[in-house]
Amino acid sequence: MNKFEQLGLNESLLMAIKDMGFENPSEVQEKAIPLLLDQDIDIVALAQTGTGKTAAFGFPLIQKIDAENKSTQALILSPTRELCLQITNEIKQYSKYVKGLHTVAVYGGASITEQAREVKRGAQIIVATPGRMQDMINRNLVNIKNIQFCILDEADEMLNMGFYEDITAILSDTPDEKKTWLFSATMPQEVARIAREFMTKPTEITVGHKNQGAVNVSHEFYLVGARDRYQALKRLADANPDIFSVVFCRTKRDTQAVAEKLIEDGYNAAALHGDLSQAQRDGVMKAFRGRQIQMLVATDVAARGIDVDDITHVINYQLPDEIETYNHRSGRTGRAGKTGTSIVIVTKSELRKISSIERIIKNKFIEKPIPTGMEICEVQLLHLANKVKSVEVDAEIDTYLPNIMEALGEISKEDLIKKVFSVEFNRFIEYYKKQDILQPQKGERGERGERPVISNDGTTRYFLNLGSRDNFDWMSLKDYLRETLDLGRDDLFKVDVKEGFSFFNTDSVHAEKVMEVLNSINHEGRKVNVEISTNEGGSGRSSGRRDHNNRGGGRSSGGFGSERRSSSRSFSGDREGGRERRSSDRNFAPRTSDKDRPVRNERSATRGDRPRRTRND
Repeated sequence: MNKFEQLGLNESLLMAIKDMGFENPSEVQEKAIPLLLDQDIDIVALAQTGTGKTAAFGFPLIQKIDAENKSTQALILSPTRELCLQITNEIKQYSKYVKGLHTVAVYGGASITEQAREVKRGAQIIVATPGRMQDMINRNLVNIKNIQFCILDEADEMLNMGFYEDITAILSDTPDEKKTWLFSATMPQEVARIAREFMTKPTEITVGHKNQGAVNVSHEFYLVGARDRYQALKRLADANPDIFSVVFCRTKRDTQAVAEKLIEDGYNAAALHGDLSQAQRDGVMKAFRGRQIQMLVATDVAARGIDVDDITHVINYQLPDEIETYNHRSGRTGRAGKTGTSIVIVTKSELRKISSIERIIKNKFIEKPIPTGMEICEVQLLHLANKVKSVEVDAEIDTYLPNIMEALGEISKEDLIKKVFSVEFNRFIEYYKKQDILQPQKGERGERGERPVISNDGTTRYFLNLGSRDNFDWMSLKDYLRETLDLGRDDLFKVDVKEGFSFFNTDSVHAEKVMEVLNSINHEGRKVNVEISTNEGGSGRSSGRRDHNNRGGGRSSGGFGSERRSSSRSFSGDREGGRERRSSDRNFAPRTSDKDRPVRNERSATRGDRPRRTRND
């Protein structure tokens, strides 16, 4: 007997469930479905991504909808267009035997008039992103004043993306007597506030513990030097030949840069971020689902809504700004009863975040060393041996075998095996012979080998190869650096801009991050270079102007209390949805001595040629 039959679902839903091959409901489905079918209640269900939440609310919703009534009876809100389309397709599959039931997806990036037309034809269920739904309400293209059900799916994700005002406005346009079902992986304060304001004594369902990570996912971290982060990523990929992964970066700029490096080094990789058009996103996701892409490098915003069951690894190339976001990242693997691995590449300055994540996910990380070159060679050779053993032989090869046998006739079986496998072995061993073991050394230096110069007040000063000729004044450079480095208002100060270079200070705790991030990016096609300055710098107040050397901007003798901003500009490397503020005023940079500029070190390291991998590797 199919266990779904015991949950109280009707025959039309059970037929659809049988067609899809579902046999055993997940824990959240076992808890939510009977409750929602038997009672008219508000509900808050906390369960990890990939645990079957769509079916948990989809089955009871379909059973409660009146298919003969063409008016809109239910609204499902989801954070991204990908997830919106995914939910819509699943609802359509679940309701395939329910005659007259129509579900319409409403999301940005598509014709709003066509979506409004579909709704007007009769859509009992609307699945929408908050922004597009609010737009349609404002244009009077949709009426949700009489809906009976409102479902908030991935509620924490929607609020993390800044949709709080849209959600509250939408909910305010719905009737008070409707039933609200809130599904979320975590329960931050914003989600709790929504529950308090718009739900009536909601029943709470929790799968596992609140905010707990998925049980099928193991968590590992690899400690490396700041300059070795990318090399560590490559080694982890080489040590897992069958890897099918999502690699998370914090910014669009880093996402694009890492993906380009991987492609250049022969990996099947692609970037997924907010600067891509919808057609580009669709193309990338189609290639990823078809496994033409093994490593999808993505930002957190762009990855929301990715639902691929066979992902083997989630790699945190950089940890997220919000620790809670780690839960969503790791939830991309270990789905549908399969196991997965969540990997974090960390530097010493980030180790404290590992403990914070462990407290949230109620799970422990395993520290592992970066694989050595010889370990990687062994893994690759065994992988090749298994491929050779399991390969299907096409009969047409028999035509060519006589000539092949003649060419190889003098080689013994043992020598032939050696030569065949040396094709694979040689390229890896030659590459890794040139590479050191990637382990942070005691007293490790900064990105370019300099030991950070720490002044008496615990700050570090830097030299930067950007200046006024790059259209920066002190204010716009400060904003640019803060946004790029994701630093707070008071974390960056003493910004002095020259024609071809500049100086700035941060607390020394940020030194490793500054060196790592800035030395890995380009600005308008030019490689950015930052180095530690041997002079503390800082020239005090600047000739009666505002003292921008003070943290937070300071105050001038003229009484200005906040930083001036006269224009704005967006940079492609900004965080998703962020904006770079720029000032047209270039008259505030104080005079400083050129002795502040450091002596540059000769760079002796050379890039080794990595063995290229083909799509069939």
